Amino acid sequence: MQGHIRSRGKRSFEYIVDVGMAQAQRCQSCGRRFWVERKLKESCPSCGGRLSETEERRRETKAGFRTRKEAQAAMSKVLVSVEEHSYVTPTKLTVREYLRKEWLPAIEATIRATTYRSYVQHVDCHICPHIGPVKLEKLTGATINGLYAKLAQSGKRDGRSGLSALTIRHVHAVLHRALKDAVRWGRLTRNPIEAADPPRVAGSGHEMKTWSGAQLATFLEATRDDRLHGLWHLLALTGMRRGEALGLRWEDVDLEQGRLSVRRALIPNGKTVVLSEPKTARGRTVVALDPGTVDVLKAQAAKQLEEQREWNDSASDSSYIFTKEDGTAYHPEVVSRFFRQAVKRALLPEIRLHDLRHTHATLALRAGIHPKVVSERLGHATVSITLDTYSHAIPAMQEEAAAKIAELVFAAK
Repeated sequence: MQGHIRSRGKRSFEYIVDVGMAQAQRCQSCGRRFWVERKLKESCPSCGGRLSETEERRRETKAGFRTRKEAQAAMSKVLVSVEEHSYVTPTKLTVREYLRKEWLPAIEATIRATTYRSYVQHVDCHICPHIGPVKLEKLTGATINGLYAKLAQSGKRDGRSGLSALTIRHVHAVLHRALKDAVRWGRLTRNPIEAADPPRVAGSGHEMKTWSGAQLATFLEATRDDRLHGLWHLLALTGMRRGEALGLRWEDVDLEQGRLSVRRALIPNGKTVVLSEPKTARGRTVVALDPGTVDVLKAQAAKQLEEQREWNDSASDSSYIFTKEDGTAYHPEVVSRFFRQAVKRALLPEIRLHDLRHTHATLALRAGIHPKVVSERLGHATVSITLDTYSHAIPAMQEEAAAKIAELVFAAK
Protein backbone atom coordinates (compact mmCIF):
# COMPACT_ATOMS: atom_id res chain seq x y z
CA MET A 1 0.00 0.00 0.00
CA GLN A 2 1.59 3.25 -1.12
CA GLY A 3 0.97 6.95 -1.02
CA HIS A 4 2.96 10.07 -1.67
CA ILE A 5 2.62 13.85 -1.53
CA ARG A 6 3.58 16.34 -4.19
CA SER A 7 3.51 20.08 -4.53
CA ARG A 8 1.11 21.84 -6.88
CA GLY A 9 2.67 25.24 -6.68
CA LYS A 10 4.08 27.36 -3.90
CA ARG A 11 1.16 27.02 -1.49
CA SER A 12 -0.73 23.90 -2.51
CA PHE A 13 -0.16 20.20 -1.94
CA GLU A 14 -1.94 17.01 -2.89
CA TYR A 15 -1.71 13.36 -1.95
CA ILE A 16 -1.96 10.30 -4.19
CA VAL A 17 -2.91 7.00 -2.57
CA ASP A 18 -3.06 3.49 -3.98
CA VAL A 19 -6.41 2.17 -2.67
CA GLY A 20 -6.14 -1.30 -4.22
CA MET A 21 -7.90 -3.17 -6.99
CA ALA A 22 -11.31 -1.97 -8.17
CA GLN A 23 -13.90 -2.99 -10.76
CA ALA A 24 -13.72 -1.05 -14.00
CA GLN A 25 -14.77 -1.03 -17.66
CA ARG A 26 -12.43 -0.24 -20.52
CA CYS A 27 -13.45 0.79 -24.03
CA GLN A 28 -12.11 -1.53 -26.72
CA SER A 29 -12.16 1.30 -29.27
CA CYS A 30 -10.69 4.39 -27.60
CA GLY A 31 -9.11 2.67 -24.59
CA ARG A 32 -10.75 4.91 -21.98
CA ARG A 33 -11.33 3.48 -18.53
CA PHE A 34 -14.47 3.95 -16.41
CA TRP A 35 -14.67 2.95 -12.79
CA VAL A 36 -17.85 1.10 -11.87
CA GLU A 37 -19.64 3.33 -9.34
CA ARG A 38 -23.26 2.12 -9.29
CA LYS A 39 -23.97 -0.03 -12.33
CA LEU A 40 -22.23 -1.11 -15.51
CA LYS A 41 -22.33 1.19 -18.52
CA GLU A 42 -23.79 -0.28 -21.70
CA SER A 43 -21.36 1.50 -24.03
CA CYS A 44 -18.51 4.01 -23.95
CA PRO A 45 -19.85 7.50 -23.14
CA SER A 46 -17.11 9.05 -25.30
CA CYS A 47 -17.16 7.08 -28.54
CA GLY A 48 -20.00 4.60 -28.12
CA GLY A 49 -17.59 1.67 -28.35
CA ARG A 50 -17.95 -1.69 -26.68
CA LEU A 51 -16.88 -1.92 -23.04
CA SER A 52 -15.15 -4.88 -21.44
CA GLU A 53 -15.14 -5.56 -17.72
CA THR A 54 -11.82 -5.54 -15.93
CA GLU A 55 -10.23 -5.09 -12.52
CA GLU A 56 -7.46 -2.54 -12.22
CA ARG A 57 -5.44 -0.85 -9.53
CA ARG A 58 -7.04 2.43 -8.46
CA ARG A 59 -5.44 5.57 -7.15
CA GLU A 60 -7.19 8.41 -5.39
CA THR A 61 -5.95 11.98 -5.48
CA LYS A 62 -6.97 14.91 -3.31
CA ALA A 63 -5.56 18.41 -3.58
CA GLY A 64 -6.08 21.76 -1.90
CA PHE A 65 -3.90 21.37 1.20
CA ARG A 66 -2.00 24.48 2.21
CA THR A 67 0.93 22.65 3.81
CA ARG A 68 2.68 19.31 3.37
CA LYS A 69 1.82 18.50 7.00
CA GLU A 70 -1.92 18.86 6.36
CA ALA A 71 -1.68 16.64 3.27
CA GLN A 72 0.33 14.06 5.22
CA ALA A 73 -2.27 13.92 8.02
CA ALA A 74 -5.14 13.47 5.56
CA MET A 75 -3.24 10.82 3.61
CA SER A 76 -2.47 8.89 6.78
CA LYS A 77 -6.20 8.65 7.60
CA VAL A 78 -6.91 7.30 4.13
CA LEU A 79 -4.11 4.73 4.38
CA VAL A 80 -5.45 3.51 7.73
CA SER A 81 -8.99 3.15 6.35
CA VAL A 82 -7.68 1.24 3.33
CA GLU A 83 -5.72 -1.05 5.63
CA GLU A 84 -8.84 -1.66 7.77
CA HIS A 85 -10.98 -2.25 4.63
CA SER A 86 -13.27 0.65 5.58
CA TYR A 87 -12.23 3.03 2.82
CA VAL A 88 -15.04 4.35 0.63
CA THR A 89 -14.17 5.75 -2.77
CA PRO A 90 -15.35 9.38 -3.07
CA THR A 91 -18.25 9.76 -5.51
CA LYS A 92 -20.66 12.47 -6.64
CA LEU A 93 -23.63 10.29 -5.65
CA THR A 94 -26.36 12.43 -4.10
CA VAL A 95 -28.88 11.45 -1.44
CA ARG A 96 -31.65 11.55 -4.07
CA GLU A 97 -29.76 9.28 -6.50
CA TYR A 98 -28.90 6.81 -3.76
CA LEU A 99 -32.42 6.59 -2.34
CA ARG A 100 -34.34 6.46 -5.61
CA LYS A 101 -31.98 4.57 -7.91
CA GLU A 102 -30.20 2.23 -5.52
CA TRP A 103 -31.83 1.78 -2.14
CA LEU A 104 -35.55 1.61 -2.98
CA PRO A 105 -35.13 -0.80 -5.95
CA ALA A 106 -32.85 -3.02 -3.84
CA ILE A 107 -35.23 -3.42 -0.88
CA GLU A 108 -38.55 -3.55 -2.74
CA ALA A 109 -38.61 -7.35 -2.90
CA THR A 110 -37.63 -7.74 0.77
CA ILE A 111 -40.47 -5.83 2.45
CA ARG A 112 -44.26 -5.66 2.37
CA ALA A 113 -45.86 -3.71 -0.45
CA THR A 114 -47.46 -1.34 2.04
CA THR A 115 -44.12 -0.75 3.77
CA TYR A 116 -42.45 -0.05 0.44
CA ARG A 117 -45.21 2.38 -0.48
CA SER A 118 -44.71 4.30 2.77
CA TYR A 119 -40.94 4.38 2.19
CA VAL A 120 -41.45 5.84 -1.28
CA GLN A 121 -43.81 8.45 0.12
CA HIS A 122 -41.34 9.57 2.78
CA VAL A 123 -38.47 9.64 0.28
CA ASP A 124 -40.38 11.62 -2.35
CA CYS A 125 -42.33 13.97 -0.07
CA HIS A 126 -40.18 14.50 3.00
CA ILE A 127 -36.53 13.66 2.30
CA CYS A 128 -35.54 14.38 -1.30
CA PRO A 129 -37.20 17.81 -1.58
CA HIS A 130 -34.97 19.06 1.24
CA ILE A 131 -31.68 17.12 1.25
CA GLY A 132 -31.88 15.30 -2.10
CA PRO A 133 -29.12 17.38 -3.79
CA VAL A 134 -26.67 16.82 -0.90
CA LYS A 135 -23.81 14.45 -1.73
CA LEU A 136 -24.28 11.24 0.20
CA GLU A 137 -20.75 11.25 1.57
CA LYS A 138 -21.18 14.87 2.74
CA LEU A 139 -24.36 14.16 4.71
CA THR A 140 -23.96 15.02 8.40
CA GLY A 141 -25.98 14.81 11.57
CA ALA A 142 -26.39 18.59 11.49
CA THR A 143 -27.88 18.43 7.99
CA ILE A 144 -30.33 15.75 9.11
CA ASN A 145 -31.29 17.76 12.19
CA GLY A 146 -31.96 20.69 9.87
CA LEU A 147 -34.27 18.42 7.85
CA TYR A 148 -36.22 17.50 10.98
CA ALA A 149 -36.55 21.16 11.96
CA LYS A 150 -37.79 22.05 8.48
CA LEU A 151 -40.35 19.23 8.52
CA ALA A 152 -41.58 20.30 11.96
CA GLN A 153 -42.03 23.87 10.76
CA SER A 154 -43.45 23.49 7.25
CA GLY A 155 -43.32 19.83 6.28
CA LYS A 156 -46.93 19.42 5.13
CA ARG A 157 -47.96 19.77 1.50
CA ASP A 158 -49.36 23.27 2.00
CA GLY A 159 -45.96 24.41 3.30
CA ARG A 160 -47.66 26.41 6.04
CA SER A 161 -47.81 23.82 8.80
CA GLY A 162 -45.44 21.21 10.13
CA LEU A 163 -45.48 17.46 10.51
CA SER A 164 -46.15 15.79 13.84
CA ALA A 165 -43.30 14.42 15.92
CA LEU A 166 -44.53 10.90 15.18
CA THR A 167 -44.38 11.41 11.40
CA ILE A 168 -40.87 12.85 11.68
CA ARG A 169 -39.88 9.78 13.69
CA HIS A 170 -41.16 7.66 10.78
CA VAL A 171 -39.01 9.71 8.39
CA HIS A 172 -36.08 9.16 10.76
CA ALA A 173 -36.68 5.39 10.70
CA VAL A 174 -36.67 5.30 6.89
CA LEU A 175 -33.53 7.41 6.65
CA HIS A 176 -31.83 5.37 9.36
CA ARG A 177 -32.36 2.13 7.48
CA ALA A 178 -31.31 3.63 4.16
CA LEU A 179 -28.05 4.99 5.58
CA LYS A 180 -27.40 1.80 7.52
CA ASP A 181 -27.63 -0.07 4.22
CA ALA A 182 -25.30 2.50 2.65
CA VAL A 183 -22.69 1.58 5.27
CA ARG A 184 -23.22 -2.15 4.64
CA TRP A 185 -22.87 -1.64 0.90
CA GLY A 186 -19.67 0.36 1.20
CA ARG A 187 -21.19 3.70 0.26
CA LEU A 188 -20.39 5.27 3.64
CA THR A 189 -17.86 4.55 6.35
CA ARG A 190 -20.25 5.53 9.14
CA ASN A 191 -23.92 6.32 9.54
CA PRO A 192 -24.36 10.10 9.90
CA ILE A 193 -27.83 9.69 11.37
CA GLU A 194 -26.23 8.40 14.57
CA ALA A 195 -25.33 12.05 15.23
CA ALA A 196 -28.88 13.28 14.57
CA ASP A 197 -31.60 13.86 17.15
CA PRO A 198 -35.17 13.09 16.04
CA PRO A 199 -37.99 14.68 18.04
CA ARG A 200 -39.41 12.87 21.01
CA VAL A 201 -42.91 11.47 20.82
CA ALA A 202 -45.09 11.78 23.88
CA GLY A 203 -46.63 8.37 24.46
CA SER A 204 -47.43 6.01 21.61
CA GLY A 205 -48.50 7.09 18.16
CA HIS A 206 -52.13 6.13 18.56
CA GLU A 207 -53.91 6.35 21.86
CA MET A 208 -54.95 2.86 22.90
CA LYS A 209 -58.64 2.69 23.77
CA THR A 210 -60.34 -0.44 25.02
CA TRP A 211 -63.82 -1.52 25.98
CA SER A 212 -64.85 -3.30 29.12
CA GLY A 213 -66.22 -6.81 28.86
CA ALA A 214 -69.76 -5.47 29.23
CA GLN A 215 -69.26 -2.89 26.46
CA LEU A 216 -67.84 -5.54 24.14
CA ALA A 217 -70.81 -7.81 24.82
CA THR A 218 -73.18 -4.92 24.12
CA PHE A 219 -71.49 -4.24 20.78
CA LEU A 220 -71.62 -7.87 19.67
CA GLU A 221 -75.29 -8.09 20.62
CA ALA A 222 -76.11 -4.82 18.83
CA THR A 223 -74.40 -5.99 15.61
CA ARG A 224 -75.81 -9.51 15.61
CA ASP A 225 -77.70 -8.87 12.36
CA ASP A 226 -74.77 -7.09 10.61
CA ARG A 227 -73.21 -8.81 7.63
CA LEU A 228 -69.79 -8.53 9.31
CA HIS A 229 -70.94 -9.65 12.76
CA GLY A 230 -68.88 -12.82 12.41
CA LEU A 231 -65.77 -10.77 11.70
CA TRP A 232 -66.35 -8.47 14.69
CA HIS A 233 -66.89 -11.54 16.89
CA LEU A 234 -63.74 -13.30 15.63
CA LEU A 235 -61.54 -10.22 16.07
CA ALA A 236 -62.82 -9.61 19.60
CA LEU A 237 -62.56 -13.22 20.78
CA THR A 238 -59.18 -14.06 19.22
CA GLY A 239 -57.28 -10.77 19.10
CA MET A 240 -56.36 -11.32 15.44
CA ARG A 241 -55.22 -8.47 13.25
CA ARG A 242 -57.65 -7.09 10.68
CA GLY A 243 -55.68 -8.33 7.67
CA GLU A 244 -55.17 -11.78 9.17
CA ALA A 245 -58.90 -12.25 9.73
CA LEU A 246 -59.76 -11.02 6.23
CA GLY A 247 -57.14 -13.37 4.79
CA LEU A 248 -58.65 -16.44 6.46
CA ARG A 249 -59.92 -19.19 4.17
CA TRP A 250 -62.10 -22.11 5.12
CA GLU A 251 -59.15 -24.43 4.67
CA ASP A 252 -57.46 -22.62 7.58
CA VAL A 253 -60.24 -23.48 10.04
CA ASP A 254 -60.91 -26.77 11.84
CA LEU A 255 -64.37 -26.32 13.33
CA GLU A 256 -64.38 -29.85 14.78
CA GLN A 257 -61.23 -29.21 16.81
CA GLY A 258 -62.03 -25.55 17.41
CA ARG A 259 -58.82 -24.15 15.92
CA LEU A 260 -57.71 -21.89 13.11
CA SER A 261 -54.32 -21.28 11.51
CA VAL A 262 -53.05 -17.80 10.62
CA ARG A 263 -51.21 -18.18 7.31
CA ARG A 264 -51.69 -14.96 5.37
CA ALA A 265 -53.05 -11.43 5.56
CA LEU A 266 -54.90 -9.09 3.21
CA ILE A 267 -53.07 -5.77 3.29
CA PRO A 268 -54.27 -2.48 1.75
CA ASN A 269 -51.91 -0.95 -0.80
CA GLY A 270 -53.62 2.25 -1.84
CA LYS A 271 -56.87 1.33 -3.56
CA THR A 272 -55.78 -2.24 -4.15
CA VAL A 273 -55.36 -5.18 -1.79
CA VAL A 274 -52.31 -7.46 -1.69
CA LEU A 275 -51.85 -10.87 -0.12
CA SER A 276 -48.99 -10.91 2.37
CA GLU A 277 -47.31 -13.06 4.96
CA PRO A 278 -48.26 -12.50 8.62
CA LYS A 279 -46.59 -9.47 10.20
CA THR A 280 -44.07 -11.54 12.19
CA ALA A 281 -42.68 -15.07 12.04
CA ARG A 282 -44.58 -15.81 15.25
CA GLY A 283 -47.65 -14.49 13.45
CA ARG A 284 -47.96 -17.88 11.75
CA THR A 285 -49.76 -19.39 14.68
CA VAL A 286 -52.63 -21.69 15.61
CA VAL A 287 -55.41 -19.99 17.59
CA ALA A 288 -57.85 -21.92 19.77
CA LEU A 289 -61.52 -21.02 19.39
CA ASP A 290 -64.21 -21.01 22.07
CA PRO A 291 -67.48 -22.89 21.36
CA GLY A 292 -69.38 -19.62 20.81
CA THR A 293 -66.92 -18.50 18.10
CA VAL A 294 -67.15 -21.93 16.46
CA ASP A 295 -70.95 -21.53 16.28
CA VAL A 296 -70.56 -18.06 14.75
CA LEU A 297 -68.23 -19.44 12.06
CA LYS A 298 -70.62 -22.30 11.32
CA ALA A 299 -73.41 -19.76 10.83
CA GLN A 300 -71.08 -17.77 8.54
CA ALA A 301 -70.38 -20.88 6.47
CA ALA A 302 -74.08 -21.65 6.10
CA LYS A 303 -74.86 -18.08 5.08
CA GLN A 304 -72.05 -18.00 2.52
CA LEU A 305 -73.14 -21.31 1.03
CA GLU A 306 -76.68 -19.98 0.63
CA GLU A 307 -75.38 -16.87 -1.15
CA GLN A 308 -73.26 -18.96 -3.50
CA ARG A 309 -76.36 -20.92 -4.54
CA GLU A 310 -78.23 -17.70 -5.27
CA TRP A 311 -75.42 -16.26 -7.37
CA ASN A 312 -74.75 -19.58 -9.15
CA ASP A 313 -71.68 -19.33 -11.36
CA SER A 314 -71.47 -15.53 -11.28
CA ALA A 315 -70.09 -15.45 -7.74
CA SER A 316 -66.35 -15.32 -7.14
CA ASP A 317 -65.03 -18.52 -5.57
CA SER A 318 -62.36 -16.85 -3.43
CA SER A 319 -62.76 -19.29 -0.50
CA TYR A 320 -62.26 -16.42 1.95
CA ILE A 321 -64.43 -16.62 5.06
CA PHE A 322 -65.53 -12.98 5.10
CA THR A 323 -66.55 -11.69 1.68
CA LYS A 324 -69.02 -9.43 -0.07
CA GLU A 325 -72.29 -10.85 -1.41
CA ASP A 326 -70.61 -11.77 -4.70
CA GLY A 327 -67.79 -13.65 -2.99
CA THR A 328 -65.05 -11.05 -3.52
CA ALA A 329 -62.76 -9.96 -0.73
CA TYR A 330 -63.31 -6.79 1.26
CA HIS A 331 -60.85 -3.92 1.16
CA PRO A 332 -59.49 -3.63 4.74
CA GLU A 333 -60.11 0.13 4.90
CA VAL A 334 -63.76 -0.42 3.90
CA VAL A 335 -64.12 -2.88 6.77
CA SER A 336 -62.70 -0.31 9.19
CA ARG A 337 -65.24 2.23 7.95
CA PHE A 338 -68.08 -0.25 8.50
CA PHE A 339 -66.82 -0.84 12.03
CA ARG A 340 -66.83 2.87 12.86
CA GLN A 341 -70.40 3.11 11.62
CA ALA A 342 -71.43 0.08 13.69
CA VAL A 343 -69.89 1.60 16.83
CA LYS A 344 -71.85 4.81 16.34
CA ARG A 345 -75.09 2.90 15.88
CA ALA A 346 -74.41 0.96 19.09
CA LEU A 347 -73.92 4.27 20.99
CA LEU A 348 -70.64 3.07 22.50
CA PRO A 349 -67.35 4.96 23.09
CA GLU A 350 -65.52 5.27 19.77
CA ILE A 351 -62.56 2.98 19.27
CA ARG A 352 -60.62 1.83 16.21
CA LEU A 353 -61.07 -1.62 14.74
CA HIS A 354 -57.53 -2.45 15.87
CA ASP A 355 -58.61 -1.62 19.41
CA LEU A 356 -60.65 -4.84 19.44
CA ARG A 357 -57.26 -6.57 19.50
CA HIS A 358 -56.18 -4.36 22.41
CA THR A 359 -59.46 -5.07 24.19
CA HIS A 360 -58.95 -8.81 23.81
CA ALA A 361 -55.41 -8.66 25.23
CA THR A 362 -56.36 -6.36 28.11
CA LEU A 363 -59.32 -8.49 29.18
CA ALA A 364 -57.20 -11.65 28.96
CA LEU A 365 -54.37 -10.27 31.10
CA ARG A 366 -56.76 -8.86 33.69
CA ALA A 367 -58.47 -12.25 33.85
CA GLY A 368 -55.14 -13.75 34.94
CA ILE A 369 -54.29 -15.55 31.70
CA HIS A 370 -50.53 -16.09 31.49
CA PRO A 371 -48.80 -13.39 29.37
CA LYS A 372 -47.05 -16.07 27.27
CA VAL A 373 -50.41 -17.53 26.26
CA VAL A 374 -51.73 -14.06 25.41
CA SER A 375 -48.57 -13.35 23.41
CA GLU A 376 -48.97 -16.57 21.43
CA ARG A 377 -52.60 -15.81 20.61
CA LEU A 378 -51.67 -12.31 19.43
CA GLY A 379 -48.73 -13.59 17.37
CA HIS A 380 -46.23 -11.26 19.04
CA ALA A 381 -42.56 -11.93 18.35
CA THR A 382 -41.73 -11.96 22.08
CA VAL A 383 -43.58 -11.93 25.39
CA SER A 384 -41.85 -8.66 26.27
CA ILE A 385 -43.73 -6.92 23.45
CA THR A 386 -47.00 -8.06 24.99
CA LEU A 387 -46.01 -6.90 28.46
CA ASP A 388 -44.70 -3.54 27.23
CA THR A 389 -47.78 -2.87 25.09
CA TYR A 390 -50.30 -3.79 27.76
CA SER A 391 -48.49 -2.60 30.86
CA HIS A 392 -51.70 -0.81 31.93
CA ALA A 393 -53.21 -4.23 32.66
CA ILE A 394 -50.28 -5.34 34.82
CA PRO A 395 -51.06 -3.41 38.08
CA ALA A 396 -54.26 -5.41 38.59
CA MET A 397 -52.24 -8.61 38.16
CA GLN A 398 -49.66 -7.35 40.67
CA GLU A 399 -52.35 -6.65 43.26
CA GLU A 400 -53.90 -10.08 42.76
CA ALA A 401 -50.49 -11.75 43.05
CA ALA A 402 -49.71 -9.87 46.27
CA ALA A 403 -53.01 -10.94 47.80
CA LYS A 404 -52.50 -14.60 46.83
CA ILE A 405 -48.95 -14.70 48.19
CA ALA A 406 -50.09 -13.20 51.49
CA GLU A 407 -52.89 -15.73 51.64
CA LEU A 408 -50.47 -18.61 51.10
CA VAL A 409 -48.06 -17.35 53.75
CA PHE A 410 -50.57 -16.77 56.53
CA ALA A 411 -52.67 -19.82 55.68
CA ALA A 412 -49.66 -21.97 56.56
CA LYS A 413 -49.83 -20.98 60.23
